[in-house]
Amino acid sequence: MIEVVGLTARGWEELPERLRVLVLQADVLVGSPRLLDLVPPVESGQQRLSWPTPMRPGLTELLDRLADRSVVALASGDPLVAGIGSTLIELLGPQQVRVHPAVSSVALARARMGWSDESVEVVRLRDDVDPLRRWLSPGRRLIVLSADQNSPAAVARLLVEAGFGATRLTVLSNLGAETETRVDTKADAWSGLAPALHLIALECAGEGWSLTPGLPDPAYDHDGQLTKRDVRASALAHLEPRPGQMLWDVGAGAGSIGIEWLRSDPSARAVAIEHNPDRVKRIQANAAQLGVPQLSVRQGEAPDVFAELPAPQAIFVGGGATADLLARAWAALDVGGRLVVHAVTHETELTLSDAWHSHGGELTRISVEHLEPIGRYHGWKPARPVVQWSVRKP
Repeated sequence: MIEVVGLTARGWEELPERLRVLVLQADVLVGSPRLLDLVPPVESGQQRLSWPTPMRPGLTELLDRLADRSVVALASGDPLVAGIGSTLIELLGPQQVRVHPAVSSVALARARMGWSDESVEVVRLRDDVDPLRRWLSPGRRLIVLSADQNSPAAVARLLVEAGFGATRLTVLSNLGAETETRVDTKADAWSGLAPALHLIALECAGEGWSLTPGLPDPAYDHDGQLTKRDVRASALAHLEPRPGQMLWDVGAGAGSIGIEWLRSDPSARAVAIEHNPDRVKRIQANAAQLGVPQLSVRQGEAPDVFAELPAPQAIFVGGGATADLLARAWAALDVGGRLVVHAVTHETELTLSDAWHSHGGELTRISVEHLEPIGRYHGWKPARPVVQWSVRKP
């Protein structure tokens, strides 16, 4: 059993007596150097270790070495708010980890801002700030857990670039300590570094993109290989994005299906499969621009790469489907999974008709017309019809 003890910015002084005893009696104390320095020395020679770097691979090895000793891990605030507690439970299971939370920095930030829990989204920054883009929407309140002292400047630059320069940006530092500070400004006015311990509160002011599937086509950079808005919305409705589930976007083009699948929920997962190297780069750029840089892009030919990918709960094939590709996609799909395939040629339509006869599902022909100028007047211009096959694996 590993005990995980949360500390506030006031540190040792605010820790209840029972938790002080727990910390001091442990064989091994693990934490960041800052937190370890808050605990008074122990005459018995308690071993004190910093978290390994890189964290995840080193943590498994560390836990194996400490398996037969009493271990206390120190964390900031609530260890289950984007903290080490969640990682330890994921690795060891909930029966092997006991968490003793303190007031989290997120709770303190909401208190300082006067924001209710249900009115706020929490975003954690790691390697870059692009994930923040998914959450940008007029009036939305965000608490951003910074990566380092440069984070407020990086966030401010992103907001200005995304048209959210008027966003109210508040940097809250050393929350709960005597040295607590607060700086209120607008995103387009921030400059410089923040104190080491801080987070960022945002009240978004700008336009942004909807999270509903079917973003406008101009949201994507593309070379013509783009599932258009109306047809894309239909495909995603039949793919039924769900939290934590995996999508394969086969022949991804501009990546729009995988991107909008990921935008549906932060825990969703997706792989875009594309053989063209220029399109691979374009997919990665589109994903970052729309706030889902976690989209995995696999350059290669389908279905050859299928065996190397995690099992999907949904598959989308945007065009050029063959009988072999569909058979291998069907075999890879989990029970209860959804398959959606589009056809724009007669030959592919025949392939989908055969698949429909074999597996059932729905065949739909989607025809879309847009009103366009004809001299001084207007008329309807039809787009190329798309045949959509959608089916659930029983």
